Amino acid sequence: MTTSSMTTTSDARMSPMRKTALAAGLLYIATFVFSIPALAFYDDVVNKPEFVLGAGNGDGVLWGGLIEVITALTAIGTALVLYRVVKRYDSNRAVGFVAFRVLEASMIFVGVISLLGVFTLRQDFAGGDGTAVTAAASALVAVKQWTFLLGPGLMPAFNAFCLATVLYRSRLVPRIIPTIGLVGAPILLASFAATLFGAFDQVSGPALLLALPIAIWEFSLGVWLIVKGFNASKVRDEPEVSTATPVMAMA
Repeated sequence: MTTSSMTTTSDARMSPMRKTALAAGLLYIATFVFSIPALAFYDDVVNKPEFVLGAGNGDGVLWGGLIEVITALTAIGTALVLYRVVKRYDSNRAVGFVAFRVLEASMIFVGVISLLGVFTLRQDFAGGDGTAVTAAASALVAVKQWTFLLGPGLMPAFNAFCLATVLYRSRLVPRIIPTIGLVGAPILLASFAATLFGAFDQVSGPALLLALPIAIWEFSLGVWLIVKGFNASKVRDEPEVSTATPVMAMA
């Protein structure tokens, strides 16, 4: 086989891997970008008890819900796209990454549903008993707050423990990128514990500062996968599925 034909064969073999890296990178950046503006859209419903009685901007809930649904779907997408690659190095962590990513997305969906419930109360029962409606809305907002903590406030740490460990060991990307994730994961866990026990609010200066390493890890991974892709020299071929006839069947 000539050198040129070997190069062509190698390029063709690596082309699907490059597409996988590009898709994963775009999904990571999409998750990162869409996770930011929802907080602004939710400001009235979360911070104004009188929102359910007609105060504030009702459409903000709908836009925030749509954005968070997209965020949840792109989060699942990153796990599904990367699973086929990660499982070649550590099948347990690959499954764990998918599971934690889906759990994070599920928490987001529950939070969206709870705030859409407030929107329904605002539309249908604003003229009723103000005390009862406000109490019901406050309960739904509390559910949203807890899902925000248990989902985006906690699950990214476990995502990093699974994915960053594999990427660090495999050298599919420069080690500095997964190192940031492995450092950021315990910091995020500490922030989660502090928020859980009331040391500070989840949307506060200290919380945002402690979440910064995880944010940098996910953003830098997304950018690297888009621009450079995986380290071709470290990519393992996917194990072939054996089609041999079982010994018992030959007997």
